[in-house]
Amino acid sequence: MKILIAGAGGQLGQALRAGLTDQNIIALAHAQLDITRFDDAREAVATHRPDIVINAAAYTNVDGAEADHAGAYKLNAVAPRNLAIASYEYGAPLVHVSTDYVFDGLGSRPYHEFDQTNPLSIYGKSKLSGEQTVAAHNPRHYIVRTSWLYHTEGENFPKAMLAQTKRDEVRVVSDQHGSPTYAPHLAAAIARLIETGAYGTYHLAGNGAASRFEMTRKLYQLFGIGTVVRPAETADIPRPAPRPRYSVLTTVQEPQILLPPWEEGLAEFASNSRSSKY
Repeated sequence: MKILIAGAGGQLGQALRAGLTDQNIIALAHAQLDITRFDDAREAVATHRPDIVINAAAYTNVDGAEADHAGAYKLNAVAPRNLAIASYEYGAPLVHVSTDYVFDGLGSRPYHEFDQTNPLSIYGKSKLSGEQTVAAHNPRHYIVRTSWLYHTEGENFPKAMLAQTKRDEVRVVSDQHGSPTYAPHLAAAIARLIETGAYGTYHLAGNGAASRFEMTRKLYQLFGIGTVVRPAETADIPRPAPRPRYSVLTTVQEPQILLPPWEEGLAEFASNSRSSKY
């Protein structure tokens, strides 16, 4: 199978490249393909004629999006629309990766694929617009929602917390809960999904739930770090963008593709990071 990956330089893109070694991969980072330009997206699909397109590109600066509406919508909504049109024209399905932030977090149980969306932030709203435009322009689509994605590559929450370990203690919010997802686990799940031909919306995230506080405490334990982790309320650490308080993901979709527990992902992250400065 020939697979074109847009956004191949990001943490998910790199995980996909590493995990799809048995496929014919055309991996294009932003410098090679600007999918916010319609003509560029169409030309890439026309040139390579992939069997499937995966959009791993996204504007992920949640706080930055509050002041950069145009930038967030350009990459999170316009770019997926461009890929959806181009892939449909040349008969290729499209995988588009979205987020738990399309939900408001006011529920008390994990969100499944058919729950009502209601994003709070510009980031979440732009990602929901991306989902909608993909569905509108290419019926052969897989919309994949994930949660709290991280990898040994790129910028993410665990790496940000590891950068704080020279301090005696850190305060981390304990009233935000999600499903931490290790990028290689997500890549493996996407590889399974695209073999099914069962188009639709899927929740693919680390199995289980954790708060930011619990995730950090577990991370420090894995690294043997003595920095004390203190719980804090969201209101105590204000940020420009509102976050959903409870955006744990589950799946009722068929076929059900389950990722390993989030603790396993964090343990693999720690094991694969030991050769770094941490």
